[in-house]
Amino acid sequence: MLIGIDGNEANVQSRVGVHQYSFEILWGIYRENKRVGKKHSFLIYLKNSPRKDLPKEISWWRYVVLPAKGLWILTKLMPALMKTKRPDVLFSPSHYLPPLTSIPKVFTVHDLGYLRFSAQFKKYDYWQLKLWTAISLSISKCIIAVSNSTRKDIVRHYPKYSKQIEVVYHGYNNKRFNKNISEVFVRRIKRKYKINGNYILFLSTLKPSKNIEGLLTAFSGVKDLYPKVKLVISGKKGWLYESIYKKAEELGLRDVVFTGYIEEKDKPALIKGAKVFVLPSFWEGFGMDVLGAMACGTAVVISNVASLPEVGGDAVIYIDPSSSDSIKDGITKVLSMSRNEYNKIIKKGYEQAKKFSWEKAAMETLKAIEESVK
Repeated sequence: MLIGIDGNEANVQSRVGVHQYSFEILWGIYRENKRVGKKHSFLIYLKNSPRKDLPKEISWWRYVVLPAKGLWILTKLMPALMKTKRPDVLFSPSHYLPPLTSIPKVFTVHDLGYLRFSAQFKKYDYWQLKLWTAISLSISKCIIAVSNSTRKDIVRHYPKYSKQIEVVYHGYNNKRFNKNISEVFVRRIKRKYKINGNYILFLSTLKPSKNIEGLLTAFSGVKDLYPKVKLVISGKKGWLYESIYKKAEELGLRDVVFTGYIEEKDKPALIKGAKVFVLPSFWEGFGMDVLGAMACGTAVVISNVASLPEVGGDAVIYIDPSSSDSIKDGITKVLSMSRNEYNKIIKKGYEQAKKFSWEKAAMETLKAIEESVK
């Protein structure tokens, strides 16, 4: 079978969220196909030349570069799929599929949070997501949802597609995120980002859905009980992020460190060095870094909404994201734990993280792609 993949989300320098998922799933599919004896051939469609860290071209893995600015899916990818050497099926790891093509199509839905929290998006982004996701749902043979929560949202908003959905969880890189991260590595990364002493870590894109303003309010209460602890906010600037910095100023918080974007290679040490990893989001399609935190042996505090309980299981502390007091209580619960209590939750985290892997995700994704052409 010749499988086409839109690889653009993976082919970027600063990967977060969908970019990181796309990168890992590309590599996972590459390794899985190699493991089973090069069962399929692949055409990876890109706007730009492939980055050096993507899988190398070989006889059954080829890149097709279609340079263009804007509307690439409509002006470049769609015409390419109508030519003689077209794939038997097309997979997109994001919400955007090309319409008006007859080949079977598979795509991944990460979440539908924009339908519930439209005010947290720029109008253009909101309408692009809403309209194009609806189109992609209507033309796909198989829909991959990254959690049961996302599956339920699809069924609630688009019930006629319920039989086309397959749930495939994300994974994590267990060679990078594990209990064996050295203290030397941790100290080096703390120096790099100018972090001193004990800290609480938020690690994700800076945007309204992540509820960072609620976290800042909660942290002002944490400081009353633990005056020496710091809050480290790490992540790439997303959209509508300006109010986050204003909130920190309004609260007079001086022990907040904004690191900016964190390279993937630095994440394990940054997570390992934290006393608490906190993600107080209003919703999450999955929450990849929660797995990394559990695998590294850091206590996790996350929201009790959307997909996060599927990821955290009974190995984390849950909070209500709409209540800054709840966020504060969740964090202080961890900070006040005895060594024995802390070790128990860490042990649970190790076991919970083992349930997920990119190898499993790739295997299930490839199976969904194969079955879409039967």
